Amino acid sequence: MQRFKLTIEYDGRPYVGWQRQDNGPSVQAAIEQAIRGFVPEEEVTVTGSGRTDAGVHALGQVAHFDTAREMTADQVQGAINYHIKPHPVAILAVEKVSQEFSARFSAEKRHYVYKICNRRAPLTFDRGLKWHVKTPLDVEGMHSAAQVLVGRHDFTTFRHVNCQAKDPVKTMDYLSVERQGDEVHLCAGARSFLHHQIRSITGTLKLVGEGKWSKADLKAALEACDRSALGFNAPPDGLYFSSVEYPDA
Repeated sequence: MQRFKLTIEYDGRPYVGWQRQDNGPSVQAAIEQAIRGFVPEEEVTVTGSGRTDAGVHALGQVAHFDTAREMTADQVQGAINYHIKPHPVAILAVEKVSQEFSARFSAEKRHYVYKICNRRAPLTFDRGLKWHVKTPLDVEGMHSAAQVLVGRHDFTTFRHVNCQAKDPVKTMDYLSVERQGDEVHLCAGARSFLHHQIRSITGTLKLVGEGKWSKADLKAALEACDRSALGFNAPPDGLYFSSVEYPDA
């Protein structure tokens, strides 16, 4: 039995999320169907490093699967990319790994970026790929306030009411907000995240950028440990699962 590690890019707009579900198409199911196209004799399960919600994208999602078929990493990459058409999913890299590797449990850090288009004009090419915010944003103020959330905290305020994580306490390794022309990027890294955590943080930091909330308001919301204290939940459009770090990588 061989285990292959996949690095995956996808446009999340057509999907109900990464995870296979009964209520619509998923990225996981699309990849599994593509693998069945060249390994029809096996019931292959693809395990992802983390879930993404409906409409959320990926620049570097990682997954693994096992197969008894003797293939090289290059053959696997080519075969999946061929059979997955016309889905907006691409296998960027494939690596043969040991059975001890797990895309989910071996991960040491996950990275996300949220892209805001901060301009008056509407979106054209990037509609559904960025969050359009017309109001000018104070990015320096957003970044300063974001530092309140760095470190180990109870993030109950910033997680979905149906979040399945056993513990709301997470350690945010970094959280930055910077402007690149008309774009504002919020970048975050942690070992793991809660359901809707980045979207909830982004939406609340938008209020700071608009001058409606202060850094103190953000701190109070965090310390409230109460979802009702949340400022605003950003849409999925601008959220990207950017990369995953593993030991010795």
